[in-house]
Amino acid sequence: MKRLFRLALLLLFAAMGAYALAGRAPDPEAQRREIERVLSQVRLPDGFSISLYALAPNARTLAVGRDGKAIFVGTDEKRAYVITPGDGGATSVDLLAPAASLVMPHGVCLSKEGALFLVERNRVTRIDDAENKWREAASVAKTIVKAGELIPRSEESRGHSARVCKVGPDGKLYIALGQPHNVAPRDKLPLYEKTGIGGIIRMNQDGSGREVFATGIRNSVGMAFDDKGRLWFTDNQVDSMGDDIPPGEINRADRPGLNFGFPWYGGGHVRTHEYAKDAPPKDVVFPQVEEAAHAADLGLTFYGGAMFPEKYRGGIFSAQHGSWDRSVPVGARVMFTTPGPNGDGGESAPFAEGWNTGRGGYLGRPVDVAELPDGSLLVTDDQNGAIYRIVYRGK
Repeated sequence: MKRLFRLALLLLFAAMGAYALAGRAPDPEAQRREIERVLSQVRLPDGFSISLYALAPNARTLAVGRDGKAIFVGTDEKRAYVITPGDGGATSVDLLAPAASLVMPHGVCLSKEGALFLVERNRVTRIDDAENKWREAASVAKTIVKAGELIPRSEESRGHSARVCKVGPDGKLYIALGQPHNVAPRDKLPLYEKTGIGGIIRMNQDGSGREVFATGIRNSVGMAFDDKGRLWFTDNQVDSMGDDIPPGEINRADRPGLNFGFPWYGGGHVRTHEYAKDAPPKDVVFPQVEEAAHAADLGLTFYGGAMFPEKYRGGIFSAQHGSWDRSVPVGARVMFTTPGPNGDGGESAPFAEGWNTGRGGYLGRPVDVAELPDGSLLVTDDQNGAIYRIVYRGK
């Protein structure tokens, strides 16, 4: 039966691809039925359940509006979405169109005043009062970083260009800039240090005052601030070093100016082959949490809601997308990290898993997590073009 189930899923995904090539969308009801079958394989702690919240092709990142009127969804293709929340699910999924064309509109984040920031591969757009004015995006959007000015044109790449952003408690806009190599070459390091590629930059909400906040980061695709105002972020480790090294990372930046070790370190304390004989910078900051190698740690959020049991409050939910770079894939799950004393370090364990077949394939690939106002948790899955909702109803 399991083999038949896997075969059915493979046939479904093949059919979806054929429809796309033919310019026709797959049947939403057929998608929903197959996704519900996938979700029946997902394992959660007692008292939790997961369901389909919305269909949104290639859904990746999430920004939940403060007024409960809209959820913004980024992708690494050419579209971004706006979900209108309903009772337990989306009532509509619409395109967000602040410009005639978008290039990898992956980064979505909101200020406390309700301004939406949309970060493409090489442009940043701001939409004020986005929950109420997203339908007027083409006329009200403001470009705060012009196309070609977020990074030098010479560094534009499909690889490691899925931006993420957050507005910090200081009111500044933080953007992670992945560097476009497996291991950055030496001749690129001065440029990257100057521009913040392979790091995190921050700026004022009008695009002014840009500065490099952190360096030594290979490719962060997840950021969140804790209740003390400290920035936590995931980082994806170097490929082709082996199944079990280097580890994935969850890092913490307590202040600006810190270096997190790349390219001298490929992940955790593991040195890269290319820089093994080079002295690393002094005072390298190592991860707060080391995750499984090649699990592809992406989006994360601190849980502050009241729906889930007390032990989850203040902890980190994070998504592991899964990687190609391992003989037996790991990841494709949602992790929960219990913080250590004083919020340092912590222990991670799977919270939601079952998308990984364990036999070289994935039934889905989580990307980002976000908390809804009621304390439930949203999870994006770019493989299935879906957004899920996890709720707790008690034992």
